[in-house]
Amino acid sequence: MTLEASVVIPGEDFSRVALTPEATELLRKLWDLHGPLMFHQSGGCCDGSSPMCYPEGEFLTAEADILLGVLDISAGDDGSSAGGDGGASGEGGKPIGFWMSREQFEYWKHTHLTVDVVPGRGSGFSVEAPEGKRFLIRSRLMP
Repeated sequence: MTLEASVVIPGEDFSRVALTPEATELLRKLWDLHGPLMFHQSGGCCDGSSPMCYPEGEFLTAEADILLGVLDISAGDDGSSAGGDGGASGEGGKPIGFWMSREQFEYWKHTHLTVDVVPGRGSGFSVEAPEGKRFLIRSRLMP
């Protein structure tokens, strides 16, 4: 079952981003190694449109970026996500913000994004690279 991000865009009542169980598991490991994390999705040339995972704050966001959601990767006692707000305000949560460039968002605004992980070499700048895995986006059109 996928882990849905909290809703953060004013006026919206639906999640735009989710994690597969495999991505959630890898992110928990990476959090233990690197501390708080963040994603940035660009349409860049060097790494294509791969979601890039950084230690939180290592990639500086600005007015040119939009926060699409916050994913809380902390597990509750039953294996579910802790807290109903995506970790945006809960103590002990492990919130991961998912950012996208506003320019890219204009192209993808009708798309729900699911972060998955597959074997392979990640970007040299993304924290999963040494793990022999890489994050990728699976997308579907939203109604």
